[in-house]
Amino acid sequence: MIHTIGIDIGSGAVKSVLFRHGADGAKPTWVARRCERIRSRDPMTLARQGFDDVLADAGLAEGDVAYTATTGEGENVKFATGHFYSMTTHARGGVFLEPTARAVVDIGALNGRAIYIDERGKVLSYKMTSQCASGSGQFLENIARYLGVAVEEIGPLSQSSLDPEKVSSICAVLAETDVINMVSRGIATPDILKGIHLSMASRIVKLLKVTGIKSGTALLTGGLALDSGLLAAIQEEMVNEKVTVSAMSHPDSIYAGAVGAALWGAFRHRKLQELEATAAA
Repeated sequence: MIHTIGIDIGSGAVKSVLFRHGADGAKPTWVARRCERIRSRDPMTLARQGFDDVLADAGLAEGDVAYTATTGEGENVKFATGHFYSMTTHARGGVFLEPTARAVVDIGALNGRAIYIDERGKVLSYKMTSQCASGSGQFLENIARYLGVAVEEIGPLSQSSLDPEKVSSICAVLAETDVINMVSRGIATPDILKGIHLSMASRIVKLLKVTGIKSGTALLTGGLALDSGLLAAIQEEMVNEKVTVSAMSHPDSIYAGAVGAALWGAFRHRKLQELEATAAA
């Protein structure tokens, strides 16, 4: 039995998870998890804090961890054993959270991407948003702040919309200008938020179509995965675009990258052990 830790440093939050792994073939056990919003704090400090916290939650010492894997912006974490590319960790973590997933839609603070995967979490193809931030979590948070809406209120308010107002999907600057004009015209906040969600959903569904996925489940991961309004808009847009893929989220979707890192860490640890055993033979 071994323990591994996965740490995903994103643009908006640092996620840390600890897993226990038994014999080959046995499903790993999720032991502990932590998520800290960065909020102008040092991500490297938060990474160490998350590492220490999951160990404390599990009653383990640092020496009990066989492999500490980072992903996202975590390549400079000094105490880590290794680093994995975030696309592969989100793919692997997505399949762990939802075994039927054949695509992962990672919507983070600064960008979004659609990843077409197989049943093992292997990346078959992918497509990312452009440099423009109008499909990102940071953009949505900025709009919510301007509207005086708490982040947790965005989804329910969007879903209560009766007459969504179209928002520019070209770039964040134009979209924010649209919102300012809507407020001055007295457009209701739910209708503005639903319009933004539909705009974001249109971009996300287009990304999915380009990957080549034809059927199955697309799992939302990243910071916006639990935005119920965005999920509803994506589902609506899939119907409109006649995309035969079902979109869903998971209560632990935000941890997908960290989960994938911990699982890949266990795989790499075992491979290294096999190489050492072969060399010693």
